[in-house]
Amino acid sequence: MANEPIPVYVFTGFLESGKTKFIQDILADPNFTENERTVLLLCEEGIEEYDEKWLLHYGTALVPIESEDRLTPNILKRVEQKYQPDRILVEYNGMWKLEKLMQAFPARWELYQIVTTVDATTFELYSNNIGPMMFEHITTADLVVFNRCTDELKDMLYKKNIKAMNPRAAIYLDDVNGNSEDYARNMPLPFDVDADIIDIQPEDYGLWYIDATSDPMKYDGKTVRFLAQAYVGKDVPAGSFVPGRFGMVCCADDVTFLGFLCRYPDRDQLHNRDWVKVTASITVEELPQYRGPGPVLHAITVEPAEKAKEDIVYFN
Repeated sequence: MANEPIPVYVFTGFLESGKTKFIQDILADPNFTENERTVLLLCEEGIEEYDEKWLLHYGTALVPIESEDRLTPNILKRVEQKYQPDRILVEYNGMWKLEKLMQAFPARWELYQIVTTVDATTFELYSNNIGPMMFEHITTADLVVFNRCTDELKDMLYKKNIKAMNPRAAIYLDDVNGNSEDYARNMPLPFDVDADIIDIQPEDYGLWYIDATSDPMKYDGKTVRFLAQAYVGKDVPAGSFVPGRFGMVCCADDVTFLGFLCRYPDRDQLHNRDWVKVTASITVEELPQYRGPGPVLHAITVEPAEKAKEDIVYFN
């Protein structure tokens, strides 16, 4: 339809970070490409080049953008009118400001995803010399892929806690053999599970929720303390409430309340969405809402608290 939004996928990162290879791989993926008309805006040329005949096989027209000055609404609108694309891919120049591209979007263009590729072998060098640009690449991305990882480079990236730069982004470490490792699954937890009281910082609630959900026995018999909002709906058993946070599971349209049942005799003193600081012991029990064993909290203290700086937590 003429007025429907056109999704735009932006691939950013420095020269030779693997953008071209990544784009080639997804275009050849039948889960991504069927019969769509695609425009690929090429804002920089690396050693690896595109074969235009190969691109045409996947319904893709290559449009070079030779300079940052060519990123204007009028020029991009002419591209749209000429090719009538169903979607747009942008291999962006890593030295250009992302804001420049966004300001040039014609009316129908809608940012769908930002993917950042990083050459792990040069990550420290670039971070030291052009750190603000590297930081922007990572913090604006929905997906970050570190290429050419060795075991030593993976250790370095975990120590730097890349996830803290962009908690909402999915991060993967790819080695030279094509193996991919989910950063979040192997990342050291930002809290001490062996402490007398496990203190969960507000920004780490999502990580704790995932860890406690996937491995509840790790927390059996432990004591935890965290900031949460109260849920006291009619579907919560008497003498209990659910302290939790709103989390973005995958996108802005998929925000849900994430919490565990907490037994608390004074729950009638609470109102929905009250901010509270909860200290509770944990047992693992089978409840219908868990569909199996899961953490059950037993309140030690529930105290009024100031709201978190961020309303939503991220954990993917």
